Amino acid sequence: MALAATVVTALIALLHLYILVLEMFLWDKPVGRRAFGMSLEQAQATKTLAANQGLYNGFLAAGLLWGLWWGGAEGLAVQRFFLGCVLVAGLYGAATANRKILWIQAVPAALALLLGGWR
Repeated sequence: MALAATVVTALIALLHLYILVLEMFLWDKPVGRRAFGMSLEQAQATKTLAANQGLYNGFLAAGLLWGLWWGGAEGLAVQRFFLGCVLVAGLYGAATANRKILWIQAVPAALALLLGGWR
């Protein structure tokens, strides 16, 4: 995988670790509520759901980091799979939850896939 694709993939993994922390641990704290534009009441009512969502973001990050660590053709295949998952999740989130997810999640995943080539 090209260096640019590797850097973008690593940044996407770090972003998903950050989202994990926001959703699992900071959801009802001021920083989490500010990030997702929620009142304390909304955050408290959805805290368990958000933690589950955060766990899934952690799985995406783990898969991307695993692919980067593994390297070679096998690692590249793992990265492509998880980048595809991030892309689909970003498209779905943009269509159903918030359009900014397209730019935060889907576009970077598409960029990493394009930079890495389709060999």
